[in-house]
Amino acid sequence: MAGSPLDQFKLSNKLELSVAGFDASITNSALWMIGVVAVTSVGLMWAMRRADMVPGRSQSMAELLYEFVANMVKDNIGAGGRPFFPFIFSLFMFILIANLAGMVPYGFTVTSHLAVTMTFAIFIFLLVIAVGFARHGLHFFSLFLPPGTPVFLMPLIVVIEVISFFSRPVTLGVRLFANMTAGHILMKVFAGFIISMAAAGSFVAFLSWLPFVANVAVTALELLVAAVQAYVFALLTCVYLNDAVNLEH
Repeated sequence: MAGSPLDQFKLSNKLELSVAGFDASITNSALWMIGVVAVTSVGLMWAMRRADMVPGRSQSMAELLYEFVANMVKDNIGAGGRPFFPFIFSLFMFILIANLAGMVPYGFTVTSHLAVTMTFAIFIFLLVIAVGFARHGLHFFSLFLPPGTPVFLMPLIVVIEVISFFSRPVTLGVRLFANMTAGHILMKVFAGFIISMAAAGSFVAFLSWLPFVANVAVTALELLVAAVQAYVFALLTCVYLNDAVNLEH
């Protein structure tokens, strides 16, 4: 249906491409992801182009973001998380800029697609498993049995821990996807109310300021959600990696 709030999430091919018989066309989602990577990379390099002892505004912002993620990694993983800092920082910055880019008029929110968020989540899940076995071998399985568990409760606890562990990529990917999708749908719905009420004329048109105010409030909230969801995604990544790096069982 024309004007549907879901139209903003539609994929469209921007460059038709076939590789060995497979459709490798570049979509609007892929273009925006490339743009996010380019903007983030260029922006950080420009901000740190001088690296003065007394930082300017752009350098201060870059250093603030760096220290924010560095402290997150240190607090949740410890010294053993240092090798993962570049990955977590890149992940945080990509999701943050991608979320904010979706707030730009006529922009595209790549994190509103479950395929994107689940790809990140599954990669993190597999990374945790790989790191866990590389560092602890078969002892990594002790993650599923907390120390001090009574013998008669062991089968139940193991089942619960296994289900909890394998649900991590689902909850991680769906949380980001659902929050970004819901917020953008709500903004589009209120925008539709504004246009419909304004076109109705008379007293109804006068009341169009109500959905306008609501949309401004939702937009402000969505900007906050964009930053919070990037933080939550990076934070949970640190928490999951901590299980693999600092196995306590």
